[in-house]
Amino acid sequence: MAESDIQNKLEAKYRRNNIIVVALSVVLVAVIVLFFIQREERNVIFGEIKAEKDSIQYQLNEIAAGYDSLNTENDTINEQLFIAQAKVKDLLIEVEQTKKVSYTKISGYQKQVTTLRGIMRTFVVQIDSLNRINEELRVENLEVKEQYKEVESKNVQLSQDKEKLQQNLQRASMMEAREIIVEPLNNRSKVTKYVKRIEKLRIYFVLSKNVSAKRGAKNIYARIMRPDQLLMIKSPDNLFQFEDLKIQYSAMRPIIYEGLDLGVAIYWDNTSEPQLMVGTYTVDLFADGNQIGEAKFELK
Repeated sequence: MAESDIQNKLEAKYRRNNIIVVALSVVLVAVIVLFFIQREERNVIFGEIKAEKDSIQYQLNEIAAGYDSLNTENDTINEQLFIAQAKVKDLLIEVEQTKKVSYTKISGYQKQVTTLRGIMRTFVVQIDSLNRINEELRVENLEVKEQYKEVESKNVQLSQDKEKLQQNLQRASMMEAREIIVEPLNNRSKVTKYVKRIEKLRIYFVLSKNVSAKRGAKNIYARIMRPDQLLMIKSPDNLFQFEDLKIQYSAMRPIIYEGLDLGVAIYWDNTSEPQLMVGTYTVDLFADGNQIGEAKFELK
């Protein structure tokens, strides 16, 4: 074989090798490029999945916070809220602990989030409705309380008016003693100026006309107070009813009252202790448990 033929064969073989190398280089480059492209796509996919996972976690935390803010006094709704909150927390834990996440799982989580959010919105509507009803009831209750207070105030006022009317009627029906005169008398029933000669005191007065007063038999009581504020009595057992007490009297006179002017005289005999003394005396007259007159007189 000629040297030129051998040279040609070597050159042909060299060219084939170069072509193979170039082809292999192109394939290698293509493989490397494809690898980087796939890796980039995979990173993008992983990033998107992670972003979706983070979004789901954020939404679940948001829903959990929303549940925490819901407040109602309805026991049934509170029980349902507790169950729904538990589902949200369980799903949140599951998402956080899941390491390998796929689009399928993300899609499933997203559906559960949507369902849980819808449930929460239903609770919000129910609780808002209950709160509105409770507020309306509270306002109505306040109105009822105000009305009750108003009625109670009116009743108190009516009671006070009734009591006042009864007091006025009672005052109107009370007898009144006027023109009260106390005269010291000697042993001849003559007016005397000397204390030592006084045998008795005559208390004269007129019971005024009063058509509202109770008529019939009555006792008129006189209390005579000495200048030294000592009550002049005959016996400690001489008592009569005045308001809520039984008090002593100095002298008493039974009468028949017919609602017209009636002159009455009550006598006090100066025959027992305490004896009369010089000074200013006070006489109080009572009938039917009421004080009907008062007068002062002086002995010298």
